[in-house]
Amino acid sequence: MNHGQCGGMKALVINCSPVRTGATAEIARIVSDELAKRFHVRNICIDDFKFEFCRGCRVCHETAKCVMTEDDIPAIMEELDDADVIISVSPSYWADVPGQFKAFIDRCTPWCNTHEPHAALHSGKKGYAIALRTGPGMKECERIIQSIEHFYGHLEIECCGHLGLCSVEFKEQVEPRKQEIVTFCETIGKDD
Repeated sequence: MNHGQCGGMKALVINCSPVRTGATAEIARIVSDELAKRFHVRNICIDDFKFEFCRGCRVCHETAKCVMTEDDIPAIMEELDDADVIISVSPSYWADVPGQFKAFIDRCTPWCNTHEPHAALHSGKKGYAIALRTGPGMKECERIIQSIEHFYGHLEIECCGHLGLCSVEFKEQVEPRKQEIVTFCETIGKDD
């Protein structure tokens, strides 16, 4: 986990892949390194946390709390709550976010504005999405970005930008795209 030392703003970079050493992790590393010039940065991998699938019981719709309290969901939500900007970096798993990240999204229902009462993150957060896929077409990246931005919307995180990267399967294929990633990072946290 990377901690930048510049500025008072905090950025959270989430590797949405269960792979800690692949292309997604490499992109998350580049993003973290770039943002560390302007933010305090935390870099996490969704697979670093253990949690159960949502049971669909809807108790949280009445209590704003999940019935499952003995796993790592509160720790992840603390990371999100502590950040000013959140950057989710996701590969394509069958044209959408990986199952581990989707399971996390499902467990965030207590914090979502789809019901009252609901828990809430601190307001004013800005969210960014980076999607990558092995094929050449951008449509799949757009679907992943839509999933992440839909998630952000229900957490009342303002969607502020996204980047799609096609034809990236292996870590070695990230380096030729580094300037694209760096250029995107320059937009993160900038006032519109």
